[in-house]
Amino acid sequence: MTFAEKLKSARKQAGLSQEQLAQRLDVSRQAVTKWETNAGIPDIENMMAISDLFGISIDELLSKERGTKQSAQYLFESVTEYDIDEPKRYDMKFGGAKQFVLSGYEGEKIRVRLVSDTLSTLQNDFKVKIDDIRKRIDVNVNHKNGVTQAMAKEAVSIFVQIPTPYIGKIECAVQAETVEIRSLECENIELDIKTPSVVLADVIGTVEINCNLDMEVVCRSLNGEVAINQVSATSKIHVPSDAEFTAVAKGIGTGISYEKDGKQTQDFSVSGAKNVIELNGVKSELVICTCK
Repeated sequence: MTFAEKLKSARKQAGLSQEQLAQRLDVSRQAVTKWETNAGIPDIENMMAISDLFGISIDELLSKERGTKQSAQYLFESVTEYDIDEPKRYDMKFGGAKQFVLSGYEGEKIRVRLVSDTLSTLQNDFKVKIDDIRKRIDVNVNHKNGVTQAMAKEAVSIFVQIPTPYIGKIECAVQAETVEIRSLECENIELDIKTPSVVLADVIGTVEINCNLDMEVVCRSLNGEVAINQVSATSKIHVPSDAEFTAVAKGIGTGISYEKDGKQTQDFSVSGAKNVIELNGVKSELVICTCK
């Protein structure tokens, strides 16, 4: 099912008309009609409101034609695994992808899974190289047979699992439409990325995001520090309404502002809070928003 089909189905199951749904979301009926006819999708704040209203995760809402099927159900896949027996630092470079998901799990292997619904030559066109160098694991994804970054970003998703007992510092570079970090506890995660959309779910520790594109960063929870490093960009970070954090702007010409329910508001950060949101860089802005 597409997002439009899922929204329409959820609305009908809840016994709501388009007008009633629009009132619940504080949008126009025309906006709901546009979403249900696949003429557009909601912005991140409305998407979170829809998720809360119907009890459907954003991941499921946006999983497109795959509906609710899990990542195991792609048509084509290539899996590379490597045993880990002690804490390691991970240095990973993945190149282009449509979707990138990094998560921790209770296992003993690093698992790199490339999947596609359209690229039948996936196993021949991509080479995952894992090198174990003392206390460091290097992971690189190389393209073969003329496959370009553009082709990878159009057709391939990458799912990476790291064994929770053996997670040290993580450095990860990727270009993708969406980047998700899930269920990870790590002293430091550094993301060198090019993406308009980042989701952090159940992440504990310091997350550094290096990206010079305008971004929407969604924090399902806030447990540690999120540092956004940008040059000449304007981004938004969404945090739970009950999250307490200190906000810090560093660099040259940087600034932080605040929004609640889509409207600009006064600073609601908490001085001395253990959680930190930090903006670093040059001529960049960050809007901190509360989730509905």
